[in-house]
Amino acid sequence: MNNYYAPSSNAADQPASGAGTVLVAMSGGVDSSVAAWLLTEQGYDCIGVTMKLYDSEPEPGPQADAKPPLCRDNSCCSLADIEIARSVSGQIGIPYYVFNFKADFEAAVIRPFVQAYDQGLTPNPCIECNRRIKFEPFMQKARELDCQFVATGHYVRREQGADGQVYLRKGLDPGKDQSYVLYMLTQAQLRHILFPLGGMTKAQARELAREAGLLNAAKHDSQDICFVPDGDYVAFLERFKGRRLESGQFVDRQGRVLGTSQGQQAYTIGQRKGLGIAAGSPLYVLKKDSRQNRVVLGPSEALFTRRCLVGGLNQISGDWRSRPQRLLARPRYHAPEAPCRIEPLGADQVAVIFDEPQRALTPGQAMVLYQDDYMLGGGTILAEAAAETAE
Repeated sequence: MNNYYAPSSNAADQPASGAGTVLVAMSGGVDSSVAAWLLTEQGYDCIGVTMKLYDSEPEPGPQADAKPPLCRDNSCCSLADIEIARSVSGQIGIPYYVFNFKADFEAAVIRPFVQAYDQGLTPNPCIECNRRIKFEPFMQKARELDCQFVATGHYVRREQGADGQVYLRKGLDPGKDQSYVLYMLTQAQLRHILFPLGGMTKAQARELAREAGLLNAAKHDSQDICFVPDGDYVAFLERFKGRRLESGQFVDRQGRVLGTSQGQQAYTIGQRKGLGIAAGSPLYVLKKDSRQNRVVLGPSEALFTRRCLVGGLNQISGDWRSRPQRLLARPRYHAPEAPCRIEPLGADQVAVIFDEPQRALTPGQAMVLYQDDYMLGGGTILAEAAAETAE
């Protein structure tokens, strides 16, 4: 097998090949499988692990019909995916285990996801899963197994600086860069994490899987929110709560009632479709009021703002928490970075002031900061952001 697809662009920044044992997070998908294969080829002793996060299949018996499962087989946690990960590990020739993290996942990801919607926020559960599950307890398991590193199939580059700091750079494939969902990582964690795919494209990873004969080389990517595989998060909220959402009101910016809503949890900032409100001009969701269960509607231009507040900060590199400076900021996963000024506002908040107004800055979503292709960290957009309008 040739080494063309090895992440040569940052190979010097990885620990020397064969320098330890690696616990590889394997979802059953092609990316994590290629990561395990690459590290094994480079001489590492690898152990494949799938984290069982929840029951994606109903238990046999009457209760299976009484309460639908939280997710279906096209998610990344089905029994079929576990069997694929087990089979690929056998192909590669590495040990394989399944760790039960169901209780941790419900407490740290699913319940906060539901609570965030109840509070009028729009959460990103993938980030919380990375923060609370994929890197904290997973790294603890690695230590218990005497593994020096953990590895994932994320498309992001890890770079060891001459100053002793570890830096994160965007993946070379702009369509697959996953640096945004890793802004919560710490220096202590980064010293023990490997990202073998950061220096390649998705097409190259698939080609490598085919050349290696991996059985899942053509497997489709899993959904972003693994426990809501059909994308119907409102139905998920109702299943989890065991009841329908409480209906509320649509109001305009002056507080005048425009109609009845499904409940503020059912809408997102910037939404236009599905409101069911007849008006002379298009209306969009501008704000959600969880206390009064109201959804504020208004014109598209009212969605634009230059300034928002960001809290819950995590700084991977740079000194943007301590002094004002110009950077780039990405306000949602698939948005481009935009030029901005960062102004610290105390220990755990910054103001982000964009050069140009941004549309639908959404409380609960992550704001991630960059300098060129270096990801510096980030935080969560606070509810106050929705009150600002374009200058």
